[in-house]
Amino acid sequence: MSNQVGTPPMVLHQAEIEPFDRGTGVKTLPLVGKWNAEQNLVTTGITIFAPGTQIPLHTHNVEETVMVVEGEATAVIGEDRFDLVVGDVTWVPSGVPHCFINRGQGQMRIYWVYGGRYVTRTICATGETFEHLSERDRGAARAT
Repeated sequence: MSNQVGTPPMVLHQAEIEPFDRGTGVKTLPLVGKWNAEQNLVTTGITIFAPGTQIPLHTHNVEETVMVVEGEATAVIGEDRFDLVVGDVTWVPSGVPHCFINRGQGQMRIYWVYGGRYVTRTICATGETFEHLSERDRGAARAT
């Protein structure tokens, strides 16, 4: 079956996406791509952590599901901490403070899905809120 005219591709390869640095040793590959249009109900991507790195504690305006696809993680969700390995999945309700930490000796990779197209991130340490994947969001990890 061929693509209809104007329909974005149904497969997006990681090599086609330009990763961006979220802070020392943490990079994100946003997989929302060309199909992140009005009709979309989710936002998705991959974040790659070097050993010992993490993203600052933050919240979102929508729920988030995260799956560890490489390495070992510690998830901090609200008051709880969970050790995660490849294949483990977490769910974070909207508004709940959380972060993920690479607790392994090698690279850690998580696949995330947000329950909405319009996602915001609030950094707990500063209270600053900005649109997910915006230029301000991309620099937030470095600024904290």
